[in-house]
Amino acid sequence: MNSIRDKLYLTSGYLAGLCIILITLIIVAQIVGRLLGFIVPSAEDFSGYSLAAATFFGLAYTFREGGHIRVSLAISRLPKKVRHYQEIVILFVALVMSSYMAYYCCYMVWESYVFEEVSYGYIPVPIWIPQTPVAIGMFALTLAVLDALVAKLRGKTPGYIQHEDDLNLEEI
Repeated sequence: MNSIRDKLYLTSGYLAGLCIILITLIIVAQIVGRLLGFIVPSAEDFSGYSLAAATFFGLAYTFREGGHIRVSLAISRLPKKVRHYQEIVILFVALVMSSYMAYYCCYMVWESYVFEEVSYGYIPVPIWIPQTPVAIGMFALTLAVLDALVAKLRGKTPGYIQHEDDLNLEEI
């Protein structure tokens, strides 16, 4: 089961990278188009959609790999027992917040689908299509936070702490 979760987080990271490549290709096409005298319709819209998708797809992978900003200087000075309980409280708060956000992202996608909302660019796109990666990314982040909370409650070291400790050892 652990490998399935790891594959989910890794896939999420790859999808974020793919979206960054897509942004690059759209911008290059737009530049080449200007040089050759044609426009790429809705290039800004599609670049924006890809940016949102890259941001949200990257959340779970970045959390799992310990890439999110933490106040390690303050946390590392806490006694082990206090740090353990502090991590549990913070992970619980993060789980509540990410669950709330994931729910409302899914609700936003559903509303956009039901009301048949479309974008206002040259190419009208049903708005639920670019909103779907946002909801999927938030759901993946919620699973990653839940995974870390369960690991911490079981007395294991969550993935983000393992990677953070590895980074600290490399700096020494």
